[in-house]
Amino acid sequence: MSVLSNYQDNLSQDMNTDRLYPQILLPYIGNEITPSTVQLHPLDFSTENKNFIKMDLDNGSEASTRAAEEVGCGQPQLTKPNGKPVANHCSIVMGGINNNPSLTFNDGVRSIDYVLVWESGRNDATTPEAYEQRRIFEQNLEHDGLQLEREEPEGLYGLNFVKIHVPVDVLRDYSEILKLRMPMKDGSQLRKSGRTNAILNAALYISKFSAVKTSNFIDRVEATWDKFISKIRVDPELFPERRHRLTAIYSKDKEYLFDTTSECFWTPSIRSRIVQFILDRKKFSKPGDDFAFGINRLISNCTYSAAYPLHDGDLKTPGSMRYLLYTEWAAVSKCLKYQPLDYVKDYFGVKIGLYFAWLGFYTHMLIPASLVGLICFIYSAATVYSNKPSEDICNYNSTIKMCPQCDYFCEFWDLKATCLQSRITYLFDNSTTVFFAIFMSFWAACFLELWKRYSAEMTHRWDLTGFDVYEEHPRPQYLARLAHVKRRQLNVVTGENEPMVPFWRMRLPATLMSFSVVALLVLLALATVLGVVLYRMSLLGAAVLRHNDNVLITYSPIMFTTATAACINLCFIFLFNYIYQYLAEWLTEKELLRTQTEFDDSLTLKIYLLQFVNYYASIFYIAFFKGKIIGRPGEYIRFFGHRQEECAPGGCLLELSIQLAIIMVGKQFINTIVEMMMPYLLSWWNIIRTIGRKRQLKSPLQWVKDFKLVDFPNMGLFPEYLEMILQYGFVTIFVAAFPLAPLFALINNVLEMRLDARKFLTCFRRPVPQRVTDIGVWYRILDSIGKLSVITNGFIIAFTSEFIPRLVYAFTHGSLEQYVNNTLADFNITVLEHPPLNSTYGGTMCSFPGYWDYKNGKDYAHSTWYWHIIGARLAFVVVFENVVALGTIIVKWAIPDMSGELRDRIRREAYVINSYILEETRARSQAGRDSQGDTTEPNWNHIASLSGSDFDLAAHGDQEDLAELRERAAAARPPPDPAGPPVDPAGPPPAPV
Repeated sequence: MSVLSNYQDNLSQDMNTDRLYPQILLPYIGNEITPSTVQLHPLDFSTENKNFIKMDLDNGSEASTRAAEEVGCGQPQLTKPNGKPVANHCSIVMGGINNNPSLTFNDGVRSIDYVLVWESGRNDATTPEAYEQRRIFEQNLEHDGLQLEREEPEGLYGLNFVKIHVPVDVLRDYSEILKLRMPMKDGSQLRKSGRTNAILNAALYISKFSAVKTSNFIDRVEATWDKFISKIRVDPELFPERRHRLTAIYSKDKEYLFDTTSECFWTPSIRSRIVQFILDRKKFSKPGDDFAFGINRLISNCTYSAAYPLHDGDLKTPGSMRYLLYTEWAAVSKCLKYQPLDYVKDYFGVKIGLYFAWLGFYTHMLIPASLVGLICFIYSAATVYSNKPSEDICNYNSTIKMCPQCDYFCEFWDLKATCLQSRITYLFDNSTTVFFAIFMSFWAACFLELWKRYSAEMTHRWDLTGFDVYEEHPRPQYLARLAHVKRRQLNVVTGENEPMVPFWRMRLPATLMSFSVVALLVLLALATVLGVVLYRMSLLGAAVLRHNDNVLITYSPIMFTTATAACINLCFIFLFNYIYQYLAEWLTEKELLRTQTEFDDSLTLKIYLLQFVNYYASIFYIAFFKGKIIGRPGEYIRFFGHRQEECAPGGCLLELSIQLAIIMVGKQFINTIVEMMMPYLLSWWNIIRTIGRKRQLKSPLQWVKDFKLVDFPNMGLFPEYLEMILQYGFVTIFVAAFPLAPLFALINNVLEMRLDARKFLTCFRRPVPQRVTDIGVWYRILDSIGKLSVITNGFIIAFTSEFIPRLVYAFTHGSLEQYVNNTLADFNITVLEHPPLNSTYGGTMCSFPGYWDYKNGKDYAHSTWYWHIIGARLAFVVVFENVVALGTIIVKWAIPDMSGELRDRIRREAYVINSYILEETRARSQAGRDSQGDTTEPNWNHIASLSGSDFDLAAHGDQEDLAELRERAAAARPPPDPAGPPVDPAGPPPAPV
């Protein structure tokens, strides 16, 4: 068995890398040959070598025996108990094309890799200019090697389809241009050689192929765990485990390294990506217009109606990956199973695959947060009747009369009326609040650090690092707006003369307008919050609250107004969402951003800023401003003539929890409904717009079915990420006030993954695969939210909850006896402004929340308790922020961005690939020479004897380290033959590619 084949078999669960370490060992390798006891070429797969591999791995274990008995390349052929073969990864990827005739040209052989559509009944598409642009564009496509096949519009309601196929020669050319990483050949397909070589020994040592013996107890634990995990893993018969294959950057000169004859070497995703690359750059006019190019511009001027790759089959017909993903991944009944991410990536591309990988990882990370939050809530519910302040309020006689909460129409009321409210408040405001806030701060740090590790694994597995990021061309909309600009400037990268945006006439006005409108929209969101606040103020004094006998409204007006105001605020939030989306796109278009990446980043920043204010403004108001500067009886600080809202005697944390619950849960519920219905409505509208209301386009052809679907937009993942990032804000920024937020987020996300999958498979055309290395700007937003959450939770605990006042009182008095009385101040009702009309209360004093000392008349001063509590609150914020910040720093230091195992794996794979390329290059160079005398090979054998630290020195050490290693190796070698070593006429090996 070869090193490469064996290495790939043992790394089927491992990840891949794009990063090579050229010549990491060449400075250490000498020219002498040490006799090897194993005469085995590293890439040989001869029968006599199987036993060696089998014995050397793990002493004849069942797994290694099966691995040693595999013969041939690609996936080993598995069978079910009934003897029927199990499909492998390649057969699933290519299954749709093999089973659906409408995915090929009329000859039934050439695959349809892309489709262009234009409408004969559309005026913009039938002008002489449009015909000429299509003729030139398609002629240029054919000149570039693409093969086209046209379908006449007969029976298709005026729809003209142009089918595109990419021949192998074009695939070779553009795979090299795009520097795609392609899988290398397996062991049995590589050149066989019986020459002495010790790369195998080194690779076996470095890779640590030998199994580690474990105790019976560990084996039993692992068996139990595997049995449990098997219930939620994807079915290996439906989604065979993807065999890990080493990859290298494709080159036609080194094509012997790659299995280009394999059916799934150039997958549909790669083929459609290459076609998209060509379509984006082909001109559609005669020479003279440097910017008349690209399919996007042809679609924007209606020359074409659509351009898309095809789904690989129908949703209801077995035999395609789309059907398999629809039934096994997008089904809600499979919501508790793992996602087949490798297959999602193969079908939709890396960008969408990485989104689902992130969403799945985020959902899994919510499980511990949900459990801890649920435990804290259960503890709070179990101890609610042992809370002394709540019991004092509920057991008080009606002797404590509270001052009216509004002018004229509000009556004096009994403190006992807030009994239920005080107990509900305790569920969210108790000692577990601090613990959970600290826990979630560490959880947020761990989430980001572990995601970076997981992302590194996915990056390695999917060959995402080091791919070629070609220079983006200008956006068609950008060029269209600058068509009248005569002044040009040279792009030093592309060498093209591009239009220069006039700074004073276009750039500056557009930037100022964008900034001004965004500021205006932010103020509009704040004005909405202000309007809701005024609604709450006026509702407290409304007549409906005076004469209603409903206990909830009469005695708990704050809870009633909070709930109704939150519902109104939620309606405004969704209304502004659509306004913000439209205006943000319009403003970004006015900014004249050259590339699509610049456009997307600017749009993302605008929309997230607006949505942040839209969703969180009312919550920030309740958390940090409500009830803080209201004044006191006799000297209320009024707002537009109204008294400001007051918090209940237990604080505003209950209102904050209600606001969070309504907005978060309501937002998720409405978004789910919209996500389920909107794509179907858009698809229905697309059919009506194209072929009329009374006719339906029914055809079994896949390229016709896909046309009826909704085009996948350039920012198709933006609303999905935005929804999850906003949810992440609710889970972290205000989690101290709502410990059940992670649980609601978990329930939502379990369904969200499957609904998103269903939407992408059923409602959208198949997107062109895109390669990205990470989730982009969203990671920086997540990191910023995590840092903001530490600040907000510290201030919520210190200034919004009653935790600090209770702590100070208990520290001073030893218990919470008479704590409620300590939080109240008395006021003489004879000097009360705007006393209640027709009041039946005959007393002379009423109470109000606050730490005040009465002097005389209307003169009051803050008591000593007030200043003690203020000092304790500030001290808590400082301690909390610093402890959590230090803890998060330790967490980030303790969790490296890349695991040591992955780092070693990268080095091992780089070494194996580098060694093979070295051997193949040398062998082919020697084959063209006249060999004279005996040929020898570099001394690879002594690499196998290196320790781990010695290998690190060989890979990364300086010249002194390497010299020391050479001396060690020289001392360990057997004495040289007196006749002298043979001379290698070929000289030292060439540098690896």
